[in-house]
Amino acid sequence: MRPLHIGLIGAGGIARAHLPGWLELGARVSVYTVDGSAEKLAAEYAGREVAVVAGLDELLADCTAVDICTPTPTHKELALAAVATGRHVICEKPLALNATDAEEIAAAAEAAGVRLHPAHVVRYFPAYAAMRQAVERGELGDLAVLRFTRGGARPQWAPWFGDPAKSGGVIMDLMVHDIDIARWIAGDVVRVHAQTRGVEHTTGGTEAEVVSATAVLTHASGTISHITGLWGLADQQFRTTFRIAGSDGLLRHDSTSVPGYRITAQGVRAANEGIPSSPMTESPYLAELREFAASWEEGGGEPRVSARDGIEAVRIAEAAVESSRTGRAIEIGTSRATETRTITKEVTR
Repeated sequence: MRPLHIGLIGAGGIARAHLPGWLELGARVSVYTVDGSAEKLAAEYAGREVAVVAGLDELLADCTAVDICTPTPTHKELALAAVATGRHVICEKPLALNATDAEEIAAAAEAAGVRLHPAHVVRYFPAYAAMRQAVERGELGDLAVLRFTRGGARPQWAPWFGDPAKSGGVIMDLMVHDIDIARWIAGDVVRVHAQTRGVEHTTGGTEAEVVSATAVLTHASGTISHITGLWGLADQQFRTTFRIAGSDGLLRHDSTSVPGYRITAQGVRAANEGIPSSPMTESPYLAELREFAASWEEGGGEPRVSARDGIEAVRIAEAAVESSRTGRAIEIGTSRATETRTITKEVTR
């Protein structure tokens, strides 16, 4: 693999999960933030190949790829700027707050001949990767019902999480992980019905409430997925589960009984700002980044996450948000590689 120079944008929790991975891959990393936090992050890696740059233009001028680890509302502008300079792009989930913007980013990357990697890291966690392999081997037979849960303390270390117009709320920010996994396992989704309980919007000084949401996805195959997400109280233990039922078997996982990961935070972070990692295998963030970087080389293979995967995860989550808002089920058409338009309509329950 050729020497890597990564332009890392952001210095929050996800950036702190990605940076060690890039360093382990032997990359030189330039960090840029708009609030000066890049200096603090770089200081924690003194003596390593980590440098701070003063502006976005400087970062884009000399790097192999750009890794966007910033709040969701900034993804589109930063991704388009990186693509315009011919850089590969790794972008944290969700790719955008709506499918139209996600498609615009993907189209720009395709036109520029560069890679766009939506960072859906859960596909790289051992339990989920093993589950996918079991399904592919046919060990469960025809899939019938999939159930996923994901929950933990409500994120409060940055105010944008408390504004659904910026974060997309619990569905777009948290449940998009399992929405992506459900589609990865059971195929495209044609219908979504969702409900949200609790007040998602918080303002300065307002005590954050518990928020939960449930989405029922109908796949084109006829398989049904039930997805539940929770932003809980400050002492809420982070937990994920899945239960995959097919005609020939049942596969279950509970992170609290099978500790395939733990919550970690690189450096000194605000309360509850933890990032899942795996103590039993290599970091899933490292596995993800290695696979992305390998794809930039001739014969490097295709990553398990494509640009279309990022678009469809946003499309389904966007439909779930709309369903929760209106109380109606949303029927969605799925895009194909050559399509640029998708019709979405409401369906009476």
